[in-house]
Amino acid sequence: MKLSMPVRVALAEGVTALPDGGGWAYEPKFDGHRLVVLRDERGRVVLQARSGRTVTTAFPDLAEAAARLPEGTALDGEVVVWSGGRIDFAAVQQRAAATRARAAVLARTLPASYAAFDLLAEAGEDCRRLPYEERRARLVRLLAPWGPPLQAVPSTTDRDTALTWYDTLPATGIEGLVIKRLDGAYRGGTRAWLKLRHSDTRDAVVVGCTGNPARPQALVLALPGDGTPVVSSPLSPAVRSAAARALPDPVGEGVATAIGIGDLTYAALPAEPVVLVEVRQNTTRHATAVVVRFR
Repeated sequence: MKLSMPVRVALAEGVTALPDGGGWAYEPKFDGHRLVVLRDERGRVVLQARSGRTVTTAFPDLAEAAARLPEGTALDGEVVVWSGGRIDFAAVQQRAAATRARAAVLARTLPASYAAFDLLAEAGEDCRRLPYEERRARLVRLLAPWGPPLQAVPSTTDRDTALTWYDTLPATGIEGLVIKRLDGAYRGGTRAWLKLRHSDTRDAVVVGCTGNPARPQALVLALPGDGTPVVSSPLSPAVRSAAARALPDPVGEGVATAIGIGDLTYAALPAEPVVLVEVRQNTTRHATAVVVRFR
């Protein structure tokens, strides 16, 4: 396979409305954990997070399912966990943060599903330069014989259908829409796609904090789509007070990068119980996460 590891994934730029004109494909935007699935020519399976980290041991159920794929296959998509008929991001984060021993248990109690939205390689051929329309057709054909837990996300070129999805799917945990040019190549590391969210807020899992845990200065977060720690902007007095009541005792230390500051050491929290906050992300060149409130 010509893909080099780690794979640089394609990104999306936020928009406030669907683009005009034709030539677009629309997909539901899943609230999960970004994952590249590779099965190389030797039959080895590697699962890679958006950050480039290898997370194969965290998802043994998906690794087992991916072993059925033809050799030389690479997929891009989102891993999700369904609970009560909707996507449970907190459960996804539990899966992503699990140790090897804990992962085997969670694979049974919180089974993962993989929503594939792009084909990066097939039979050892790098497909990233192909137009989306062709990659999509190949993806659907490739996954058709297998079924859950590896499935292609829905996709439509009909604007009215996309708007119906946008209006009706939030109850299942769908964040909005991802919009792609039918003739567009897969451009890793660039924001060539568009994303239309229902709001500028979403849930994140608290994995740590900076400063005194009794009144932290900032929270360290895992956002939907990736488990890489992100340092929030400084907390408001009200959120800082709520944090003192909501956060469990730290269990260790970690390092995360804060925008404009650099690497910071933070107090790491246990993976369970999961603590959720609502965050707002700005759209400046250096995006930051503002914690709105604890869930």
